[in-house]
Amino acid sequence: MTASPPFTGPILILDDLRDGDMHLSALILGGPDGTPPPLLVGGARIPCTVLSRFAEVTVWRARFTLGPDLGSDYAWNGQTYSVACDLTGDLRFAYVSCNGEEHGDLSRDPEERNVMWRRLGADHDASPFTLLLHGGDQIYADEVTDGHPLTRDWPLKVPEVEDAAALSDLRGHLRDAFAHRYVALYAQPAFAKLAARVPSLMQWDDHDICDGWGSLPEEATASAVGQTLFAAAREATLIFQHGCVDGDLPPRFDDPSGEHLGWAVEASDLRLVAPDLRSGRSLTTVMAPAGWTAFEAQAEAAPSGHTFVLSSVPLLGPRLSLVERVMGWLPGIQKYEDDLRDQWQSRAHRDAWVRVLHLVSRMARSAEARVTALSGEIHLATRAEMALAGGKTLHQLVASGITHRAPPMMWARILGALAALGEDPVPHAPIRILPLPGQRRRYTAERNALVLTRDAGAWSASWMLERTGQTPPLPLD
Repeated sequence: MTASPPFTGPILILDDLRDGDMHLSALILGGPDGTPPPLLVGGARIPCTVLSRFAEVTVWRARFTLGPDLGSDYAWNGQTYSVACDLTGDLRFAYVSCNGEEHGDLSRDPEERNVMWRRLGADHDASPFTLLLHGGDQIYADEVTDGHPLTRDWPLKVPEVEDAAALSDLRGHLRDAFAHRYVALYAQPAFAKLAARVPSLMQWDDHDICDGWGSLPEEATASAVGQTLFAAAREATLIFQHGCVDGDLPPRFDDPSGEHLGWAVEASDLRLVAPDLRSGRSLTTVMAPAGWTAFEAQAEAAPSGHTFVLSSVPLLGPRLSLVERVMGWLPGIQKYEDDLRDQWQSRAHRDAWVRVLHLVSRMARSAEARVTALSGEIHLATRAEMALAGGKTLHQLVASGITHRAPPMMWARILGALAALGEDPVPHAPIRILPLPGQRRRYTAERNALVLTRDAGAWSASWMLERTGQTPPLPLD
């Protein structure tokens, strides 16, 4: 996947699904000089145009369409890529999250870091994935604040800055640091192999901005420095995760202005819904009003078929409010305080949690409708169930840690003990945290990825675990 001068890519991003076709963006990443060759699609040459420029990185984009009647192949730089673009019959999706670690991620041994990406690539070779769903923390940007005087102590110390020139200099530093990190990760062969062949859909989480964004004190996030960091992270997310810039969001986004970054796509008996749980997040808020309005509209639409709701933090979980109350007394877990505040189950978000569960329940109200929630964030694998009306079940599938190493086993056991206590935020609909198929414990402390399969119209899920291997399939209908 190289040209002269060298380029990274293509990285396929799904812009939208319309009339059974995939509308795609292909990103090509390179230096400030040179122009990548065009894509070849169905005999047509699709030029790469500049999407954005950074100090050492230029991002080009080519937009094109593939589908059952249009062809499933494209070529670039002398190589042909096949895309499993038919969504009408049997298909497979992969779901991943937490592609990195907080410190030193770019200096890790690629062989160790990317073992699960290589396994997903081998699985794709055996039976192609149609979509690659990313559930948050596509990058760990915690170190982008290093190297600049205004952010070297972020977020412990936040300087008061009114100098526009100083903030502009910070913005430039952060833009280039985000771009460097995305390029470094997207260029890794195990990821690049899949990214050129399987279109991605992404939902951001805190590490795509900084550790704990939204659960940090307001004086940090609302400061001029904090808002400069958020603006740089959001710009990088649009470019590298969604293949777009402001004023150019693809049709799957609910709000063309980008006030929130929630999106949804529909295909044959299938809907994917990804609310934005970061743009409006604070210590007391999970979603901004515009995000709630968009999610409520999705709940009212409620088409038949299977809806997958992407919730970057688990929608169903144990009684974490108990841990919040005693956190100061439990040695070794204080570093997870921001993570606990981030959860729907936090005491601060209880009302919002009940609200979203009622909305998800409404998505399954028609006779043929089914709903499954997909989540990451906790660096463990688990699943949960909540009873819905009509004898249906809301399944929660958590796959977290495609490259992030698992936390200590003690943390998994603490969560498992909390899960044994039960939780019922919605009356008469208790939540049950359950082991993965073939596992004994409720939480599996291994790096992992999730595979979703539709076979003869029936959906199932299996987890790919680093040490244990593939779990037996879990029926979702």
